[in-house]
Amino acid sequence: MDSRLEPYESKMNKSRDALLAELSSIRAGRANPHVLDQVRVDYYGAPTPIQQVANVSVPEPRLIQIAPWDASILKDIEKAIQTSDVGINPTNDGKTIRLVFPELTEERRKDLAKDVKKRGENAKVAIRNIRRDAIEHFKKLKGSDDISEDEIKELEEDAQKLTDKFVKMIDEDVAEKSKEIMTV
Repeated sequence: MDSRLEPYESKMNKSRDALLAELSSIRAGRANPHVLDQVRVDYYGAPTPIQQVANVSVPEPRLIQIAPWDASILKDIEKAIQTSDVGINPTNDGKTIRLVFPELTEERRKDLAKDVKKRGENAKVAIRNIRRDAIEHFKKLKGSDDISEDEIKELEEDAQKLTDKFVKMIDEDVAEKSKEIMTV
């Protein structure tokens, strides 16, 4: 592949990585510690990810256990989870916090699958915008002496192939996550 496409491929990779991070934070009925990735705890005045102030484990398929290293922030962690959009009420036994994941209803599964599809569409729009930027950049090169029109056309075709590749990967990621959500 032409080195002039590398910055655009890198941007497309970042867009896909962002989607994968979003998808990993969507709970599919099973306990997944990634649902806590976006939750921040006020730790000595700084918003800190829970994973940096506590041990997060999954002892059972529907249970996340959070054991803070500093017992004084137990209430702060509990409060951060309650105010987040995780949608699960934490239980606190004085030493650890437990998040029990309820079984998802069929309707909730369908809503989550729609949300996953919407996020996938947004990622594909981002990929197409990157392609558009690449093609605009290549068209601006038309007047210069160091590139021929055939090379520009080839770069545009390569940008399209790259876009198709990433759109296909995003479709596969969305299908995989939707299948995970719909599996009872």
